[in-house]
Amino acid sequence: MLTLYEKKFSSRFLLGTAQYPSPDILLEAINASKAEVITMSIRRQNFQTTTNEFWELLKNTNSHILPNTAGCYSAKEALNTAKMAREIFETNWIKLEVIGDDYTLLPNPLELIKATELLQDEGFDIFPYCTDDLIVCNELVNIGCKVLMPLASPIGSAQGILNPYALGLLRERFSDISIIVDAGIGKPSHAAQAMELGADGILLNSAVALSNDPANMALAFSKAIDAGHLGYLSGMIPASNVAKATTPLIGKPFWQGVEND
Repeated sequence: MLTLYEKKFSSRFLLGTAQYPSPDILLEAINASKAEVITMSIRRQNFQTTTNEFWELLKNTNSHILPNTAGCYSAKEALNTAKMAREIFETNWIKLEVIGDDYTLLPNPLELIKATELLQDEGFDIFPYCTDDLIVCNELVNIGCKVLMPLASPIGSAQGILNPYALGLLRERFSDISIIVDAGIGKPSHAAQAMELGADGILLNSAVALSNDPANMALAFSKAIDAGHLGYLSGMIPASNVAKATTPLIGKPFWQGVEND
């Protein structure tokens, strides 16, 4: 079971809801993924009216909504967005994004830490989108985060895990913290690799939404995530620079040279 702020989930797949060709295809992907947590960006929706079809659509999935602060560039902006999201979605959960660079969309660690402190004081359960830097993650945990969301590579880049050592180190150092790898996952094999490194779950959006068949791609990621997690739990054999025979030599007859008469 995946535990996120005292809530337990059967699925380790968290799915984003942006960029899908149609609402129907989005619903098909959510169902195929078996995701129980879906993310939603409040800044990309118009909540000025009393009725919002997209929000009503997501509520009917019975999934747990994780609103995010996508598009924020400062701690103050993220705080205001989070407060608005809590009012609309009636949840203390917030995926905290504070972007520091328009080209790479990498998080600003200074503003991220400042925003985390502000949101912690306001009683939020924070899911910080962060780099895989050990020191930054340590600060976030010290502030009170029970979940870390390190990137694999830049958002939407589909490059997969650029620094497996860093992700493995986070797993080693933060054994009691839920680690959800977020951003840069482009293939099911990328997701499986992250889970094999000890991640507790995967959050992605573009790799499913922009594929030719979002529902089937969501299913593929779901199976890859489960396979990677099972591999990690089962204890994978270490890599070796030399061959190791799989067939035992015990009991094998050994013929010495025999001279012909």
